[in-house]
Amino acid sequence: MTEAKIRLHVDHPLGDGQAVPLSEGQAHYLTGVMRLAAGAAVLLFNGRDGEWRARLTIASRRGAVVSCEVQTRALRMPPDLWLLFAPIKKARTDFIVEKAVELGVRRILPVQTRHTNSDRIRQDRLQAHALEAAEQCGATYVPEVAELAPLDRVLADWSQDRRLYWCDEAAAGQPASLAPANGPAAILIGPEGGFSVDEAARLRANPAVLPLSLGPRILRADTAAVAAITLWQASCGDWRGGA
Repeated sequence: MTEAKIRLHVDHPLGDGQAVPLSEGQAHYLTGVMRLAAGAAVLLFNGRDGEWRARLTIASRRGAVVSCEVQTRALRMPPDLWLLFAPIKKARTDFIVEKAVELGVRRILPVQTRHTNSDRIRQDRLQAHALEAAEQCGATYVPEVAELAPLDRVLADWSQDRRLYWCDEAAAGQPASLAPANGPAAILIGPEGGFSVDEAARLRANPAVLPLSLGPRILRADTAAVAAITLWQASCGDWRGGA
């Protein structure tokens, strides 16, 4: 049986024998770029029905149809961890989104802070980056990338049931540590200029917020995001043995 090496995300139900029409872009990629012909195997996922091996039954650059044959993985949700971050330069913002998906977060929330370098994002473009990252890393779920929202508003609506780990650059120099805890969680990464005095005060006053040190050096925002998610996953998430 031909091994399936290409994974595609589709917005279509998946199940035994289900025919799935592909988008024009996906059809061009399979037949025009990858040179696949009818009979080739691909892997499909939609964020709901797990991953399925499917067979290319109609192969055309303008249209392609695949038929599901067997489920190769059940849906596996990432831990209930959110990432909040202040957008930075375009390529580095893309990096944060991609690595968050690979490392295993359930939701990504860009936030506007006093010192955020960018006052707008292309939410649809960042969502596409999240989808592509899920295709590449074998995830069966694609995290939502929310619209940019002011940090003050996000904190005002924050549920006290979700612990918020605040990566505070003022804590640099302290040992990196994170006490394991059950329940929903989130990580907050600040902008390159750091949080303002007012923002820091509001964070300290919120009972759901816990300051988090990432070690003896001040990290760039994109590095901090990777480090913080890794620390949480190893201590509290699905990287632990038996989790």
